[in-house]
Order: sequence, then C-alpha cells, then structure tokens
Amino acid sequence: MSLLRHRFIITGQVQGVGFRPFVYRIALDNAITGSVNNSSEGVIIEAQGSAEQVSQFAEDLAEKLPPLAKVVTFDMEDMPPVDGEEEFIILKSTGGEGHSVLISADVATCPDCMADISDPENPRYRYPFTNCTNCGPRYTITRSIPYDRPKTSMACFKLCPDCQTEYEDPLDRRFHAQPNACVRCGPKVWLTDNASVMIAQGDESIRRLACELAEGKIAAVKGLGGYHLVCDATSDKAVTELRRRKHRPDKPLAIMVPDMEAARMLADISPAEEEWLTGLQRPIVLAAKAEGYPLSEHVAPDTNFIGLMLPYTPLHHILLGDFAEAQADNGSDALPALVMTSGNLSSEPIALGNREAFSRLTEIADIFLYHNRDILIRTDDSVVRTNPETGAPILMRRARGFAPSPVFLPESGPTVLGTGPELKCTMTLTKGDQAFPSQHIGNLSNLETMEFYREIHAHLEDILQVQPELIVRDLHPDYMTSEWADTLGKERGIPVETLQHHYAHIHSVLADNRFTEPVIGLALDGTGLGEDGTIWGGECLMVIPEELEHQRLAHFAHIRLPGGETAVKEPWRIAQAALWEIGIKEPGAYRWPWLDDFAQESKFLPQLLEKDINSPRTSSCGRLFDAVAALCGLANTISYEGQAAIRLEKIQDMTETGTYPCPLMSDDPVALNTHELIRAVIADLDAGVPVPVIARRFHLGLIAGLTEMAYSFSMVLDIHHVALSGGVMQNLTLATELPKSLEAIGLIPLTHQNVPPNDACISLGQAAWGQRKLLLEQ
Repeated sequence: MSLLRHRFIITGQVQGVGFRPFVYRIALDNAITGSVNNSSEGVIIEAQGSAEQVSQFAEDLAEKLPPLAKVVTFDMEDMPPVDGEEEFIILKSTGGEGHSVLISADVATCPDCMADISDPENPRYRYPFTNCTNCGPRYTITRSIPYDRPKTSMACFKLCPDCQTEYEDPLDRRFHAQPNACVRCGPKVWLTDNASVMIAQGDESIRRLACELAEGKIAAVKGLGGYHLVCDATSDKAVTELRRRKHRPDKPLAIMVPDMEAARMLADISPAEEEWLTGLQRPIVLAAKAEGYPLSEHVAPDTNFIGLMLPYTPLHHILLGDFAEAQADNGSDALPALVMTSGNLSSEPIALGNREAFSRLTEIADIFLYHNRDILIRTDDSVVRTNPETGAPILMRRARGFAPSPVFLPESGPTVLGTGPELKCTMTLTKGDQAFPSQHIGNLSNLETMEFYREIHAHLEDILQVQPELIVRDLHPDYMTSEWADTLGKERGIPVETLQHHYAHIHSVLADNRFTEPVIGLALDGTGLGEDGTIWGGECLMVIPEELEHQRLAHFAHIRLPGGETAVKEPWRIAQAALWEIGIKEPGAYRWPWLDDFAQESKFLPQLLEKDINSPRTSSCGRLFDAVAALCGLANTISYEGQAAIRLEKIQDMTETGTYPCPLMSDDPVALNTHELIRAVIADLDAGVPVPVIARRFHLGLIAGLTEMAYSFSMVLDIHHVALSGGVMQNLTLATELPKSLEAIGLIPLTHQNVPPNDACISLGQAAWGQRKLLLEQ
C-alpha cells in the first residue's frame, strides 16, 4: 500500500479543550499512524496512511471538533512517510518563543460531570471541583502557555492513582484535563465565621452554608473568578442589609437560581435568553420580570428586568440544591434564589484570594466559604441582554465565559496596546489579525483597581507573548490609564498616541464587525473629552477607517453641568440648567421636583450659570437623559451610573405613539436641537401629561432626531452605513428601535457583536486604530 504523510498545524482555542484525545480517536477510527502534540505554534499533527485514510482523517479533523475547540488556522503540508511506524501517539507538550494558541475561557459544568456529582455511587458525588476537558476552569487558573498542569494553579495538587489513570488515558474524557481532581487529591472547601472560627469542612461546609443562608446570613463564597457575596434573594431583611454593608443602595443585584423552572418563575424568558442561560458561558442574563415576581423588591428596584444566572460550577449546583432543602426544612416554600453579587465594596475589584477576601469583606459577610484552588486571574460574571425582536445579544459586561477570546480584525498587523478609558475600563492587545480585549476591569477610581489593571496587562503580554510597538490612550490627560500609558511608553521607549474617546467608540464597532468602509458614526454616551476641550457625548461623526480620516459632523445642543462632577450625581442640577438654557428660570404650572430637597441650592444655581462658574458645557446624550428624568421627578440624585436613564426607560407608556420634535439646526458643526426635547417635556409637564407618556415621547423624539441627522449626512456624503456605539446603546429602547428606524429609511446600522457598546469597547477601538496607523506608516 502506498503511504502518504501530512503535517497539520492547527491554531486557535485548541489546547485544554480535549483536542489531542479527539485527534487520537479519529486517528484510531481511520487506522492512521503518527503523532499529535501541543506546541507554541499550536497543535502539531503528523498523520500517515493510505490516500483514502489520510483524506478521511483530514475531513474528520475539520468537521468533528470537540465542543470547546475553535480553529483559527488550519495548515497542511506533505512530508515523507516514516518506515515501520505502527501506532499513533500523543507526545508531550513543547514550548518556545511566540505562539498561536488561544486559552479557553472558563465554561459551565457539562452534563457528564453533572451526572457524576449527582450520583451517590460515583466517587465524585457532590465534589465541588469536578470537571473534564469539556468544562471547568481554564483562563482563571492559567499562568502561561502551553496550557499544562504545571502552569496552572492545580500544580500543587498531586493526582491520586485513579485521577492519574484518567489523565493519561486518551480515550477518557479527563485525558489531560489540567484541573482534574477528586475528593482524595484535589482542592477542599471549608466554612468559617467572620472571626475565622472554623464551622465546618468538606462537604458538610456547603450544607451548613446553605442552612445559614436560609436563616438570613450573608456569605462570602469563593467561586471561579473571585468571591461572591451571597444571601437569600427572597428576604427583604437580608437584601437590604447586604446593600447597607456593601454601600450599594440601589444598583440591581444578580440572582442565581438552580434551573430553568425556577428562572421562569422570576422572568419571562425568550428562547434566545434561555440559550444564554443554559449555554457554555452562563452569563448573567437580563430578562423581563414575570408577573407575580416572588423576590424581594429590593433586588432590582429601578428596572423591570432581573439579572439571572444558572449555576456554572459544581459548587454552585450543590449549594443551590442544599439551599432548597434548607428552605424546606425551615417550612418555607420560597423560591430557591440567591443574590450572587461581586465580592467587593462598591467600586473595588472583585476579591480573589482567601486572605484578601477576609481582609476586605469581613465587614460585609457573616460567614466565609473558602477553598484552596488559587484563582490566578480575577474575572467577574459577564452580563448579557438580548434584542427582543432579533434575539441578538447585547453585551453589558464581558468577562467570565468570554475572555480571553479574540475579536478578529480585518487584517493582520503589528502589536498595539489600547489602554482604555477611566470608567468600565478594559485594555486590548492585538496580535496579528486578532485583538484580545481583557475582561471587565472596572472604574479606575482607586489604587486597588489600578493594581488589577496592571495585573491584567502583565498577564496578557505573558500569555500572548507579545510586546506592543505602539500604545494608544484616551485624549483625556488626567485619566489614570493615560498617565499609566505615558509612563509605560517612556519606560519601554514605545511611542504613545492619543485617540479621542468617541472616535474610539466608532473604530471599536468597525473592528467588531471587521468593517473597513466609511461610516457615519453615532456615539452616544455620558462623558468623553472632546477635541475642542468640551465634554462630548452626543456625536455624529464621519470615520473613514482605511485612511483614518475623522470629522465631527454634528452634536447635541449644549447643556451645562453646574457644579461639574457634582451635577452628574445630582441630575436635578442638569435639569434646571437645561431649563435655564431655553429661557425658563422659574417654575410654571409644574412645580420642579427638586425644590423640596434642594431649595437653597436651586436658588443659587442661576448665579453659577450666569457667571459661568464651574459649569462646563456638554453635548452628552447621557446627561440629556439625566435632565429629562430629573424633570419628571424620577431622580434628583443617583447612586450609580445610568440610574436616572434606567428609571426613565422603565416608566415609558409603550402604547404611546406621539413624539417630540428634535430638529437639526445650522451651526458649526451642525447641532441636533435637543433643547426642543426639553421644551416639549416641560410643556407637557405644565399641561399635566402623565410622566409615562412623556418618557415614551422623549425616547421616540430622540430616535427620530438621530435618524434624521444620520440620513441628512448620508445624502450629502453618500455614506449609507451607520455605526452605533456608546453606553446609551445599552438602553433597550434605543438598541432595538434606532436600528429599525435607520433601516426604514434605507440606511444600514452596524452594532456591536463581541464587546459591549459602553466604554468597555474603547480599548478595542484604540488598538484597532493604532494597528491601522502603523500599517499606513510602513
């Protein structure tokens, strides 16, 4: 028989996902000899057999991938046959400089492992760290590539003989499952009080934790990417106490329930939402609250949506089951639902290590469930909502389950680092034609979060084995990310460029869609330093990505922020300033809602505006929402970003079809006259029109104005694609209805696919812009 030998080099997410045993099995199925190994280049396969056998092997290799594998490149070359070769073997991994390997994201427990932990006869019954090559931790336990046990936080756990046998058997689903372990040789859990007094160890600790939660206690529970703060979601007392201790008075809290049956009792769940809830990533999914919603009203008071997730680790599955039993033992028929929120004080990064958690969370948690598998990379839960009409995902926070998966760029180029903004910060490194946005880092308002930012930078460079040739930062010189970028550039001799915040938004949505043609960009958010020194945020831009040409075509009419940053936290100031801007300086038939609580401040506010004292101008779309919400009496003050806009969206009367005027007006540049929206709102308030009707008319008027603005420039510039980005695009009304409005007049909207539209996308836009800049300069 004439023999052929082919060498395959496969790159992508192909290590730690059961790829080598998959190759081994299809080699046996096709009577192929040769070898497979993990290397810095990717997975290397040498396959020898008849022409028919090698052809079928190659076909199976391309079409029968393991569940977690993602192939980026698939190269093949001929090799001379090897005489006398009789078997197919799996070789040891090899390292080397530079690599084309993607680390898998952490994924939810697979059905096979669920069966193991649910079977009293199975050695892994109720073992909270059960996993295999199809599930479990990856990114959060990985130090470096190639992904092998010595380079993970499992290195300190010596496999017992049974686990070692599984680990070495190519036909076992735990073959080279790096976190493989069992109750005899793997990580352990234990429970203490907040004075470090031991309560229980091993399996009993989870049962005791469930009982304590059913009694109303607040727990800090070590999970996959950090700690959660946990309490009974049906208990008003527990939820309000958690809010008090965590300094989180209003922002919605995420909920974990055991299964879809419980989830459906809380929310009206669409097929697309169910797919996310039960899928590999298991993010928090924002779903509409069901009628008769049985949780504490304090869980999500500002919104008609609830953030739901299902268990994604064995520990979570066991805990939810035990919690349901504990409730029943207490005579309660309440739904087994647990608040599962990030283990941190408001604005700090999620706690990672045991000592760190104890020092930071003792004032919040009554009890601590620890374990001794180190988390190397802290990673929050991801948050997703879906477009109710298309089912398309709208990422709100990209972290566990998604990071460190790449966004594929239109072309390959030099490595660039995008350092991101100040709020909802991420960073992005490019490598070839891939951009790697980090997981959600948070608001860089304290040293703890800045240290987390530095950790992620070091880790990304290590696992990607790249060094940037260019650093791109925000235009704002006082952002911590800007200062850090300038310092890093000087230390390493790397050039640092600036890119204006809203242009970065548009370059991000272009990169997200691998789109290279000119676009009109609508960048709608709260804050970004503009090229003219004012605060931008309601921008119509022209972006030509191939030539990196930019132009600000139009913006929202300016409003003032009396008190500067104070106005962002006290929207009544923006509302009164907006009225002052249109010539209304005293209440009419409608009494201003803030006069009861801020009468003295309100009296002196006009002086700040008239003398232009600490009253910066802004074109911000987010601040426009704040002004209207405050006018309607929905938010004199806020305790978290976007709270006023969330309340305004919630209250809409969706049967209303009327709209407010929002015309273009000539200026340099052209402005969208959003003052007319304010004028219409106050006129209807004076006339006694119900606030839900006003809220709906405002949303529809803004959508109509944005559509007219985009259409006008489309006709002038002969550009028909409209890129939509910015935090305001997380507003479900705009996210669903603005693209439809654009499509109705023949325009083609581009929206985010792989990263959130909020400031978490900025670093991707910076990196993509920087890479294109270097390519143009070559």
